[in-house]
Amino acid sequence: MESVDAPEAEQAKALLRQAIYEHRRFLNPVPTSVGGWETLRKALPLYLRNKEEKSPRTPLGPFRTDVSLYGTPPTSGLRLTWMGHSSTLVEIDGMRVLVDPVWDQRASPLRWAGPKRFFAAPLKLKDMPRLDVVIVSHDHYDHLGEWTIRNLAKLPALRDTEWVTSLGVGEILEEYGVKKRRITELDWTQSIGDASLEITALPSRHFSGRSMFNRFETLWSSFVLKGPKHNVYYGADSGWWPGFKEIGDAYGPFDVTMLEIGAYNELWKDIHLGPDGAVRAFEELGSKGLLMPIHWGLFDLAMHGWRQPIERFCELADEKGIATWIPEPGIPTEVVRETALRSEWWR
Repeated sequence: MESVDAPEAEQAKALLRQAIYEHRRFLNPVPTSVGGWETLRKALPLYLRNKEEKSPRTPLGPFRTDVSLYGTPPTSGLRLTWMGHSSTLVEIDGMRVLVDPVWDQRASPLRWAGPKRFFAAPLKLKDMPRLDVVIVSHDHYDHLGEWTIRNLAKLPALRDTEWVTSLGVGEILEEYGVKKRRITELDWTQSIGDASLEITALPSRHFSGRSMFNRFETLWSSFVLKGPKHNVYYGADSGWWPGFKEIGDAYGPFDVTMLEIGAYNELWKDIHLGPDGAVRAFEELGSKGLLMPIHWGLFDLAMHGWRQPIERFCELADEKGIATWIPEPGIPTEVVRETALRSEWWR
């Protein structure tokens, strides 16, 4: 296991602070073990013995986004289109924000190998409506797709779009065709924006690297999207950590809280929440508004069955009386305050 810890003196400070960068590596906000070659060795026998339905046996979809709906602003002021996994188009108080776009066929550096999409993207990139902001939380392939970024960067509709990301990731975006002047890198607790939309990067407990050999060289973040009337928390990738309560206290309450539930396992519990961790984090964040599960339903990235995270999540949410927001992929769906939604498309 590879341990990447913050110095003890720093751990004693408030958890919501700018990132620590030492020896050309960013550090997690709390002591964190990230799997290395030893984790792969332990995981391999589990993969070989696994009999779960890790990918759908029958084709999913097709899912289709009605692009004409974007011509009419949401009455409530908040509308989300979940494209699968973590990719989401957020319309908030008159602004459009695309979060962690991955339209690539595989969450992998290779075109011919690696986790493949369970279903085609509901919205073709060429049909993407005008965007105000694209957010890229970190550099992993299931959050930053090269093919996707290269094609988004060419779209006339995105000529004036601002790109917001974590420290160090801007260089990758620029390599893939995004204009440097359009890129803003944020450290944890830094913000960009104005009264129409303020975006704040906050700590998460994860890691970065597009290979086994460049981990921690760029930063990973969660984000708050705050408009005049609505407030959304995008948790991105994170394991459980006590900073969730501080985030809720300082930046909440949230109308929608987006937390990851998939691609988890005991071997890497420090860096992914899973359903149980997501529900616990939501409670620490204040248990306000709607809880939206992300990071599931599109790629096979762990050893659990592909439906297992969402089934467990729904079970826990029902037990605790948590209002969930689970739309069908690709459907622009208006968020009405405190009104739960559960499409159960996976069944």
